[in-house]
Amino acid sequence: MSKIVLINRKKMQAYALLAVAVILAGAYIGWQNAKPASSAPVFAATNGKPRVIELVTGEFKSMADNGQQLESYRWDPGTVILRKGETVELRINGVNGQSHPFVIEGLNISGKVVKGKTTTVTFTPMQAGIYPIVCQTHDVPKNGGPMVGYLVVQ
Repeated sequence: MSKIVLINRKKMQAYALLAVAVILAGAYIGWQNAKPASSAPVFAATNGKPRVIELVTGEFKSMADNGQQLESYRWDPGTVILRKGETVELRINGVNGQSHPFVIEGLNISGKVVKGKTTTVTFTPMQAGIYPIVCQTHDVPKNGGPMVGYLVVQ
């Protein structure tokens, strides 16, 4: 026994309109993704001043089922996008934890963030890549780590 499905004119028009909308949306998204990258200058500093980026130290605390207190520290934001050749002033505000000595691997930068204070480092990355900013106090899980952020240089 075969089934016969009848579609009236209004349903057919609605399906056709929906199909056109889906096709147009797909074409628009494809067109947006195919646009060439911006021709913005590599050096993004304005008026000779470095780009200022604010980071904070963050802490999460929780209690395990057995009563053990768990802590985890992080940089926030955890990932910062930079441009090659862009002069950057990184301002790291100490919000949680008493002290966070850190290194930015691959850029030969080190410093120390102290609770209630701001540590500032200024640099100009000349090579594209991913540069981890690593807290040397919170480097393993038993110390509330790893406390790692990433500077992505494009």
